[in-house]
Amino acid sequence: MIIAIEAQRIFRKNKHGMDFVALETIKEIQHIDKTNEYYIFVKPGEDRCLENSPNFHIVELKCPSYPLWEQIALPLAVKKIHADLLHCTSNTAPIFCSVPLIVTLHDIIFLEKRQNANKSIYQNMGWYYRKLVVPIILKKCKKIITVSNYEKEHIIDTLKLNKESICAIYNGYNNHFKQLDNINNVIHKYIKEDNFLFFLGNTDPKKNVPRTLKAYSLYLKKSKIKLPLIIADIKEDILYSILKEQNIEEIGPKISIPGYILNTDLPYIYNGAFAFIYTSLRESFGIPILEAMACGTPIITSNTSAMPEIAGKDGILVDPFDANSIADKILELEEDKNYYEEQKNYGLNRVKEFSWNTTSIKLLEIYKHFKKD
Repeated sequence: MIIAIEAQRIFRKNKHGMDFVALETIKEIQHIDKTNEYYIFVKPGEDRCLENSPNFHIVELKCPSYPLWEQIALPLAVKKIHADLLHCTSNTAPIFCSVPLIVTLHDIIFLEKRQNANKSIYQNMGWYYRKLVVPIILKKCKKIITVSNYEKEHIIDTLKLNKESICAIYNGYNNHFKQLDNINNVIHKYIKEDNFLFFLGNTDPKKNVPRTLKAYSLYLKKSKIKLPLIIADIKEDILYSILKEQNIEEIGPKISIPGYILNTDLPYIYNGAFAFIYTSLRESFGIPILEAMACGTPIITSNTSAMPEIAGKDGILVDPFDANSIADKILELEEDKNYYEEQKNYGLNRVKEFSWNTTSIKLLEIYKHFKKD
């Protein structure tokens, strides 16, 4: 088969969730499938994280904008190679395509009511683009893939899709997320202390930053140790505006805000963290849950959307709308050494159920259905 895969953003330097899912899945397929012919279509970028191999061809397509790249350059390139199918990996796809189309639909947040309209021009354009394109392409897809059973049911219920048209394939995690020694040299690039709490937050309302910061302030009032907090992916002015809004400005000196943390450094941060706080309001999967578990770090995550599915029934699940609930679980980990060790060992065992190898094998099974007789 000749298989075309859209992975437009994987060469950009600062990657995010969907970029890593596409990259890790493609790398694993490249490792295990030596039979089919693959063309990986990307936009030129600084981080050449994928290389050609005998049956894998990296094709860089230059185009001035995302819509033009996807709607014009990509379908023309796919037609030129006489592909048997096109797999688009990040929610959207060409409206007009000459070959069978598979789309990975990570979530449909862009079809839901927006919690905050205060977005950049780029974010607003992306939101409207997805809102316009996705309902059209889903009618044309031969198969829709999503990343959890929660999201699968949510998509079916919201868009009234045929259950046979969509399947759930779990994400994996990179094997450089593991227990490490000699971590302080890397950690000290981001925080002076050797022991801390770690929270991935940004300006997206679903990340639940205000309530999580409120929970941290409650924790500081009750804790005898008062661990500092690292928050990734948030700017200083945004942080302090939230602290002021929550009337907890006094906790500012306890917080480190290093900005974007390199993916190569993240395993060290997880290893150094006393606990990882992942208290989003909504996630379609939650790869950071797996990453933290693989590093032997207990996680506190939300009891909403797909997070209980990924963390498992014995994970620490809290009500993300209740700051006291979050603070109490941090304190319980801090004060009960047996509970802490139980959660550490639970995570190390739970994470064994997920891998990019499993993800890729299941994806290859879907590709096989499009093989011509």
